[in-house]
Amino acid sequence: MHRILAVLCLSVLFATPAQANEQLIRQTIEPKLNGGKIDGVQPGPVPGLFEVRFRSSQGVQILYTDAKAENIIVGNIYESKTDRNLTEERIARLSAIKFDSLPLDQAVKIVRGNGKRVMAMFSDPYCPACQSFEQVLQQVDDLTLYVFMFPVIRPERADHSKSVWCSPDRAKAWLDLALRKKVSGASPACDNPVEKIVNLGQTIGVRATPTVFFQNGERVQGGLPIAALRARLEEASGARQAKK
Repeated sequence: MHRILAVLCLSVLFATPAQANEQLIRQTIEPKLNGGKIDGVQPGPVPGLFEVRFRSSQGVQILYTDAKAENIIVGNIYESKTDRNLTEERIARLSAIKFDSLPLDQAVKIVRGNGKRVMAMFSDPYCPACQSFEQVLQQVDDLTLYVFMFPVIRPERADHSKSVWCSPDRAKAWLDLALRKKVSGASPACDNPVEKIVNLGQTIGVRATPTVFFQNGERVQGGLPIAALRARLEEASGARQAKK
């Protein structure tokens, strides 16, 4: 109900077109962002409403305002016909990366079926949400999954991730650890990329686990239900093919 009311209120308040005073918006809002810097101002998804995008310690974020920055709106906008979260979709596009820039050779590679759909995931084996999402992933066929081990929740157990890398069958060792908390018997002393991956995740703004990157570069923080995951995989795969 609060979603519907928010959209209705916005529609009433901002029903007429307006031209933003970008300089005024920046001067008014940026001091309120606790050190965040405004990257841009542009028309939002509702007439008369303007999107203000900025960066903070949490990565790319969005808020909304009117043409004179007299009102600031923090929250998500939903499209009533489809229940799409327009704010979340916009943030996903803004925080996208170049998929090919990921060091895939430093990830645990898991292939199911023909592996034609591709995604990468930053995951912590001791993250409950990651374990739940791993169970969802078991239902996806024809997938190539690159797992970047990101042991930040229980850093004192980082050696368990390192043991996965040192195992003769990394895919099996990862699934044993992520799904069943079964630690590989391999020594964690081999040359491994775990610390590099932790630094990489921090550099590209991985703030929670799991964080998923699709082939089109878009990211999703947290897991997805199976239907949504399959749809995103197909969408990302299609976008990738269209660029070729």
